[in-house]
Amino acid sequence: MNYILFDGSARKQLLPFTFTRPVADIRIGILTIREKWEKILGSTTSTVTEDYLSQKWPLVEMPENIMINASYLPTPEFVAQIDNLEKNQAIFHGDEVVAFFSLEDEEVNFDKYTQLELQGEVLNISNTWDIFSKNGEALRADFELLTKDRSSSPIPATNNVINPEDIFIEKGAKVEFATLNASTGPIYIGANSEIMEGSLIRGPFSLGEEAVVKMGAKIYGPTTIGSFCRVGGEVNNSVMFSYSNKGHEGYLGNSVLGEWCNLGADTNNSNLKNNYAEVRLWDYETEGFAKTGLQFCGLMMGDHSKCGINTMFNTGTVVGVSANIFGSGFPRNFIPSFSWGGSAGMTTFKTNKAFEVAEVVMRRRNIEFSQEDKAILEQVFEDTKQWRRE
Repeated sequence: MNYILFDGSARKQLLPFTFTRPVADIRIGILTIREKWEKILGSTTSTVTEDYLSQKWPLVEMPENIMINASYLPTPEFVAQIDNLEKNQAIFHGDEVVAFFSLEDEEVNFDKYTQLELQGEVLNISNTWDIFSKNGEALRADFELLTKDRSSSPIPATNNVINPEDIFIEKGAKVEFATLNASTGPIYIGANSEIMEGSLIRGPFSLGEEAVVKMGAKIYGPTTIGSFCRVGGEVNNSVMFSYSNKGHEGYLGNSVLGEWCNLGADTNNSNLKNNYAEVRLWDYETEGFAKTGLQFCGLMMGDHSKCGINTMFNTGTVVGVSANIFGSGFPRNFIPSFSWGGSAGMTTFKTNKAFEVAEVVMRRRNIEFSQEDKAILEQVFEDTKQWRRE
């Protein structure tokens, strides 16, 4: 069977992260949503997403296809339902379609489909803050998926370890003179990654391939550090996608960073308002600040955005794609994509300069800033100009 992951209605609520990727390529837990589905299905997947993203993530359609809403994470019961789908059948969760059988070039009319109700409890990601608030549940599921019937590399004797049976170290990882406390959730340490001496790690926690935890870091779960990231200082209940850095002291809490982000030394974010009130976040669809239902909510930062040393982010700040933030004081709690400046004011970060930075940053990790990447960012620049001060 050919499996296709589609963005679904959650895409706009997952901006700024879905400006530069399909919903399927959001990381939550240890793996991205696509990686979860492909591992469980034992099959590759393709994507239905925005037109400007389709060159990098093309659709592969065959005579018979199963379409899956990428904002829903796989469970054994959900996968079993999908495996039993037949022609003209669709699975719904309330009014939301979560999977359906599709024929090539067929015009889908769900009124003519047999509508089945989704069985069992399924984790779905419908807002940006779900990425960190549901990360613990997703991380535990991924840990079981990745480690089942496998043996961990030995935990070096220099480490202070609590509940070692819930610690898994992949080959090539280096961990010495750290405290690993898995009593509150599993700890997964990816291949060729490193946890430097003096680090304090409390699960649930995941460190991606070739990522580094710097000396003396303090990390509270549920936290995910993606592949090739660098992290130091204090981190609590946050998710960093791949290739991003928080390499120095400073606090990051209840937050999500996309790819190719960098936080300058002593950057701090607030995750709790002084009056303990519910946090509101910028909503790209309504163009206003929406209730989250959360008392703790920090920073949402899109791909390629960066901030200078000693930056202070207020509670519930949303930063778009390719923003460059610096200076004293608190910047606004909504910073549009391709903004340049800080609390004293913002101007437009011109694409030619932004692309120069992206090319240099990506080259340091031996990755090409491709024409596809450039075209995506050019489209994001156009789509977000309404919120910038030129």
